[in-house]
Amino acid sequence: MTGKAQLTRLSASKALRSGVVLVALAAMPLPAQTSVSAAPQQVSAAQFSNEVSNFLGKELAAHVGDIRATPGHDAFDPPPERVLGALTVGDFSWGTFLRALASYSDLSGERRLAGRDLPQLIGKAGLIEARHGGKTFAQLYAAMALRSFGTDLEKNPLWQSLTPKEQEDWRSLLDPSRFYDRQTRRVINLPENYFGVAARVVAMDYQLGIITDRVFVDDVLNRAAEQFTSGALYSDDNVPTGRYDRYSNEYARYVYDAAEGVGRQDLMRALAPSLSAQMRTWWDLLSPDGYGYPWGRSLGVISYIDTMEIVGFLGKHPQFRPAPFPQLAAAYYAAWQSLMKNYQPERHLLNVLGFGHGNYSYINAEREWQQTTAFLGKVSGAHKAFMDTLRAENIASFARQPDLPEVARFEYFHAGVRPAGVWLVRQKDIRFALPITTGTKAGVSDYLPAPYDLPGFAPPVEQLLPTTTPYIELADGTTIVAGDGADEIHPGENGRSLRAIWRKWVMVGGKAGQTVDPGLVTEIVWSITGDKLTRWERISAARPVAIKRFWVAIPSTGTNAVTSIDGARREDTVQGEEGSLQIAVDESSFPLNVWWQATGNSPVGKGSRGPVPLVLNLEAQGLTVGPGAGLDWKLSLRSLAPGREAEGNRSGETNHDQDTNKSRKTEQSHGTS
Repeated sequence: MTGKAQLTRLSASKALRSGVVLVALAAMPLPAQTSVSAAPQQVSAAQFSNEVSNFLGKELAAHVGDIRATPGHDAFDPPPERVLGALTVGDFSWGTFLRALASYSDLSGERRLAGRDLPQLIGKAGLIEARHGGKTFAQLYAAMALRSFGTDLEKNPLWQSLTPKEQEDWRSLLDPSRFYDRQTRRVINLPENYFGVAARVVAMDYQLGIITDRVFVDDVLNRAAEQFTSGALYSDDNVPTGRYDRYSNEYARYVYDAAEGVGRQDLMRALAPSLSAQMRTWWDLLSPDGYGYPWGRSLGVISYIDTMEIVGFLGKHPQFRPAPFPQLAAAYYAAWQSLMKNYQPERHLLNVLGFGHGNYSYINAEREWQQTTAFLGKVSGAHKAFMDTLRAENIASFARQPDLPEVARFEYFHAGVRPAGVWLVRQKDIRFALPITTGTKAGVSDYLPAPYDLPGFAPPVEQLLPTTTPYIELADGTTIVAGDGADEIHPGENGRSLRAIWRKWVMVGGKAGQTVDPGLVTEIVWSITGDKLTRWERISAARPVAIKRFWVAIPSTGTNAVTSIDGARREDTVQGEEGSLQIAVDESSFPLNVWWQATGNSPVGKGSRGPVPLVLNLEAQGLTVGPGAGLDWKLSLRSLAPGREAEGNRSGETNHDQDTNKSRKTEQSHGTS
C-alpha cells in the first residue's frame, strides 16, 4: 500500500480542564512504563491481618480524635458539622460511623479508641440519628452495633451506658416503621432492596428483645423474600421494570442473614438457589483488581467493598462458594489493594469526590465522610469473618492475584416477556460484561447494553450519553434508545455471540421501563473474535420513518488518541494506563460525522473508577428508514494491554479494499502536552 502519513495527537492533559472538543497538531510521546521489582507471589495471612487491623485502628482513631466538645457542650450536642474537614450531615452519616466503631471493636476486642469509651461513644452517636429522623441504613447499622455488644440488654455495655430516656430514643431508632409500612407491607418510597434492610432490622430487634411480636417479624421476612420464594434467582430492584444490578446480591445476602438470625430454615432453603447462582455470576464478573459489578448505581469504591463483604459472607457460608476459599482470599486481597489506591491517608478519607470521580447524585459532598466510614465499618466486619475463616480452615497464605477462570456465557436475570440478563465474557485477550436491563431512567449511561469493564472503555456516571448504544431522535423531537430489557434475546451456543431485537423502545430520560413503538425495529448482534468485540446493527421499518439525528458515543479512560483513515475506513486508537482501545466503524450504509471530545471535570468526564477523559462521538442527521431501506452499521472495539502493538488484522480479518488508488492512508494523532 502506498500513501503519505500525517501525524497529530489528541491528548486530554490540558483539555481535561476545559471540557472542549480539541484537535491540535502536536507530536506527543507516550509516557514511559515504570519498572518495579516483582512482589512476593504469596500473601501471609497473619501479616495481612495485622496490616488491615492496624490500618483500621489508626484511621478510626483519627476520626474519633477529631470529634471534640466545645466549651459548655457535649461532643455531640450539637453534633459537629464536619469531621476531618468532611461534612457529616448526609444520610446515614452517624449511623455509619457508629457501625464502624462497633465492627472495629468486635474485630480488635478493644473497648477504647483514641482515649474514648467505644460503647458510650456509639450510644451518643446513635442519639443523633434517633433525634434527627435517621432511617434505613442508619437503623440497620445501629441494630448491628447494639447487637455486637451482646443480645442481653441487661448486660450490654452500650445499652447500659444510656439513660432511660436515651434508651427510649434508641428504641425509636430501631423501629422499622420509620421506613416500612406494616399495613401495606411496603417500604416507603424506596427501591426493593430496602426490604432486605427491613428484614435485618426486625430480625436483630427480635434477637435483642426490642420487638417481641414474632408474627410481625415473620411477616416482614416473608415479604422481603417474596421475589426469591416465587422462583426468581435475581431480584428486580424496581418491580416490574426489570432493574438488575449489584443490589440483587446484597439483597439476597441480607434476607438470608435475617432468616438465619431468627431460625427461618425454610427461607434459608428457599434462598439457597439464588445465592448459589448470584455468587457464580459475581465470580464471573470479577476483575483482576477485585472489582465486581461494573454497571449500575452505587459503584466505584463500593464495588471493591462488595467483594470484601461477599468473601466474608462466603467464609461463613461455604455452600455458596463459587471457588475454593484461597482463591476468594486472593480476590479479597486484590480489592483491598485497590481500595488503598483510592485512599488519601493525609486526609483520612476515601477519594470519592476527586477529579474525574463520578457518583450517583445521592453521593454528594454531604456524604463524603459517610462513604469513608462505611468503608471502615464494612471492612472491619468483613475482615473478622475473613480471618476467622482462614484460621478455621488452616490457610496460612494465599495468592496475591485471583486465578480467574475463562468465561463466555449469558446469564438470564429474567426470561419471558421483556427478558433481561448479562453477557459475561472473560477470556485471555478480552473481558467485559454486557447487561441488558433497565436503569434508574431510560437511556442512562450506567445501564445500557454496553461492554462495561472492557479495559480502556468506561461510561460516565448517571449521564444521558448514548454509550455504544445509539440515541435516535425522531422528526417530532422524541429521542429513543434500545434499552430497558429487550423484546428478544438469543445467546450464541458457544457464548461468543449475542443477538437481541427491539421493537419497543424507551424514551431517553423518560420513566424506566415505559416503552413506545415508533415503527422501528433494531436487530443487534455482538460477537467476539480473539481480542475484538464487534457490534453489528440493522435498523428497519415497515413504513417510512424519518430520523432527525443518530448519535452514539464511545467513552474512554485513555488520554491520547490516534486516528487512522484508510480510504472510507476510520480507526481511532485511544491510549492510557490500561493500554489501548481501538475503535473502528468497519462498515456503515450511511455517512457518519466523527469527532473527539475532551471532557475535563464535567459530568461526562466522571466515571465510577476515575476520569473518562475522552469520548468519541459518531453522528448522522437527516436519515430515513423504510421498507427495503434500512440502516446498517458495524462497530468494532479492541482492547490491547500495555505493551501490545495496536496493529490491524490481529484476528485474521481481511481488508477487501485492495485498490491502491483508494487506499491512501492518513494517520492523525490529536493532542496537547
